[in-house]
Amino acid sequence: MKTTIALCTGSIFAAGAACADMSVALGGGWDGKRVPKGQHCTLFGGKGSTPPMTVSNLPGETAWVYVAYNDRDYEPLSKNGGHGVIGYPVSGTSAELYPVPGLKGKLPGKAKVVSAARGTGKYASKGYMPPCSSGKGHRYFAVVRAVSPAGKILEEQRVEIGRY
Repeated sequence: MKTTIALCTGSIFAAGAACADMSVALGGGWDGKRVPKGQHCTLFGGKGSTPPMTVSNLPGETAWVYVAYNDRDYEPLSKNGGHGVIGYPVSGTSAELYPVPGLKGKLPGKAKVVSAARGTGKYASKGYMPPCSSGKGHRYFAVVRAVSPAGKILEEQRVEIGRY
């Protein structure tokens, strides 16, 4: 079962435009409310990977989908991909974003680390840092961006990942 979550963000749209058409559906047991068991960082006994997502209604010029992961409750990692940014090459109007393992700089398939998580010390990562708040109820979210071949952000959606 997939949970579809489509939220309008602070993106600027043409006059008269309503909410963006791009939508994101979480899969793999992620429901946007709670981080699934074991999908947290290794520091607290997990083996977390990024949540699988289906992105629909991508703008026509989309070449990449970038997903920036954040921890809303820990200021240093609360924006701009504090937990890392992963990029997936895409073609067409929809994309299946497969899970990639946390902490890795080399990813499976054609996914790439756009920017590594900004954690330091024992929280350092070469790529995505799974939720790592020791179960203290932090809220995690991702910003999913459709990106043109030239690197222009065409559209974005915010997706709640869940609490851990």
